[in-house]
Amino acid sequence: MKIGVNGYEAVIPRFGYDKNTGLPLRVGSAEFAFRLIKEFAKEKSHNFFIYTPVEPSKDLPRETNSFKYIVFKSKKLWTMLGLSKKIYKDKNNLDVFFSPTHYLPLFSVVPSVVSIFDLSYLKYPELFKKKDLYQLKIWGRYSIKRAKAVITISESSKNAIIEEYKLASDKVHVVYPGIKELINNREINMTDLQKKYGIKKNFILFVGTIQPRKNIARMVEAISQIPELELIVVGKKGWQYEGILDSPRKFGVENRVKFLEFVPDEELSELYKNAICFVLPSLYEGFGLPILEAMKYGCPVVTSNTSSLPEAGGDAALYFDPEDSSDIAEKIKKLLSDDKLREDMIEKGYKQAKKFSWEKAAKEALHVLKEVANA
Repeated sequence: MKIGVNGYEAVIPRFGYDKNTGLPLRVGSAEFAFRLIKEFAKEKSHNFFIYTPVEPSKDLPRETNSFKYIVFKSKKLWTMLGLSKKIYKDKNNLDVFFSPTHYLPLFSVVPSVVSIFDLSYLKYPELFKKKDLYQLKIWGRYSIKRAKAVITISESSKNAIIEEYKLASDKVHVVYPGIKELINNREINMTDLQKKYGIKKNFILFVGTIQPRKNIARMVEAISQIPELELIVVGKKGWQYEGILDSPRKFGVENRVKFLEFVPDEELSELYKNAICFVLPSLYEGFGLPILEAMKYGCPVVTSNTSSLPEAGGDAALYFDPEDSSDIAEKIKKLLSDDKLREDMIEKGYKQAKKFSWEKAAKEALHVLKEVANA
């Protein structure tokens, strides 16, 4: 089988580059695309053609006889127009085309599959920039309708997509993502990290983009109800972040909340291991990968009871109403006061994290691509 893949988000970083390595900083759909492409490179029974607007970064797989990059530039709308023309020229050399980045080319004579991670832009439109919202709604609908199959990352998102776009249930397939491997090239001492970032002994951790949908301000409000506990927020600034950064002052906890825009992998793994718990208070998530990342490193998880988050956390997490700061605080306090509960959650978390891998995700995605190609 000859498979074309849209590699745009794997090489064009939305949040810039790692200052130390120069590699793209990938989150969300970019991470999904990157990880699947890495797994596809290991598959020798099919031929893969990865279309990109720039040369692949050094952390992407090297070319082989069955894995090639097709690099080309486009003056306007690389995916919609440039990629459309390129695929048309290559139509006799492709059995199926896969876009793991929410959008399909405008015209494609090759049977296509698109990944749609969630419908947060419809559920919370006020949390998006007008330009992004328009693109997501118009271009997203077009891509979903044109695709022969849709891949999403949770049953929650699958049900929402089917209901919103009136699709047959067998057109939408769930492929759960794997867990990011945190690179650990050096030994890290937590005492050194406390000095470096000014972290106190008792802290809870949040990892994710700083944007309204993540509900960070309400988590800060919850922290104001728990004495002597510090909140460490690790993540790049997204959009509408000004009010979030001001929330510690608003709730009188400026000295107990720290925003760390970037933390190297080896330091992040140490933060997971030493945090009282990991808290993800999102209003809506397509899946919630940081939950599994935390569990992998033995960090108990307290998270929202909405959207797909119970799928990610299973019976290994504590759940709260993300609209209620008192409930968030209460669940954190419950974990703080019960050592047995904490131990049980850590053990269950290890088991939950082992259920997910990028190898498994790639095999499931390939199964969908084969079905479309054969049809």
